[in-house]
Amino acid sequence: MANLAAASLTIAELREFASFSACEQRYIKRSLDVGLGRQDAFKLWSRDAEESASIRSQYVAYQELKVLRCAIPDETGLDGVEDFMGKLIRVTAFDLAQGSLGCFSSYRFLYERLLGPEVRPWLPSAFCGAAALPRIHPSRRKMLLQSISEAAATAPGWSSRAPSFYPEWVDKEAA
Repeated sequence: MANLAAASLTIAELREFASFSACEQRYIKRSLDVGLGRQDAFKLWSRDAEESASIRSQYVAYQELKVLRCAIPDETGLDGVEDFMGKLIRVTAFDLAQGSLGCFSSYRFLYERLLGPEVRPWLPSAFCGAAALPRIHPSRRKMLLQSISEAAATAPGWSSRAPSFYPEWVDKEAA
């Protein structure tokens, strides 16, 4: 029975990923390669000089992930919140400014995998804080902030279940 439940949740993750645009899917896979150190993102994802520069910047921005993984505060207290949220908003702002994540769902999907399930309570506030920054163009800011549902913004609790589906590059020639 437990295997069936796990399989159902994995299928739900697959479906959610499939619902994202091709641009969001590509960015999530690239970001997981950069943030989890899975592959050489330059070799795999860089199509031109602009994308190489973006990947280089992403490697720099994602250096914060190591610290963030170890510093997720208790959701009921305030100890460590200032330092944690400042870093999380800064990395989130980097990702949102890249223009590839178009909604809260794709952001949440990525960050649950980059930082683990313990980060879930902090994602709505980090997303809203980063999306509201002046660095984000006003029309994009509006679109991003409207993408977070009331349910996501006001959730009374969060699952502690780790994600099971981590999308990866698929070589079209080998497929």
